[in-house]
Amino acid sequence: MKLLATNRRARFEYEFLERITAGLALTGSEVKSIRGGHAKLMDGWVAFEGGEAFLADVHIAPYENAGYANHDPTRRRKLLLAKRDIIRLASKVAEKGLSVVPLAIGVEGNWIKVELALARGKKLHDKRETLRRRTLDREAAAAMKERR
Repeated sequence: MKLLATNRRARFEYEFLERITAGLALTGSEVKSIRGGHAKLMDGWVAFEGGEAFLADVHIAPYENAGYANHDPTRRRKLLLAKRDIIRLASKVAEKGLSVVPLAIGVEGNWIKVELALARGKKLHDKRETLRRRTLDREAAAAMKERR
């Protein structure tokens, strides 16, 4: 999958338990805008209503050349998932306090796909550990570069 937009903040805020890829029901101007790299996943999440899954709070900027037929930037977009996957994810979100967040939007063949993750929010000490590990890795890489 060729990535067009990623949610880097989600990797810091959540620990991922499971990943799944889903299709998106989009309008033509949304497809053009996403292919142009104008999608923001930072505040996105998945809502389950009436046996369907929707991608909420994902901002896809209006396409400049769409004219009068432009789209609402933050509308809910239907996720194209199998019914059993929707039921399974909705039940896990309802009973365990987990959430489903978007990680990336990309192109697979001619289709726009979104990578979703079943996630649990990290505690403050987990976030500190992530920052500490990232700093140590950066220092080790700098030391290795200096030795060469």
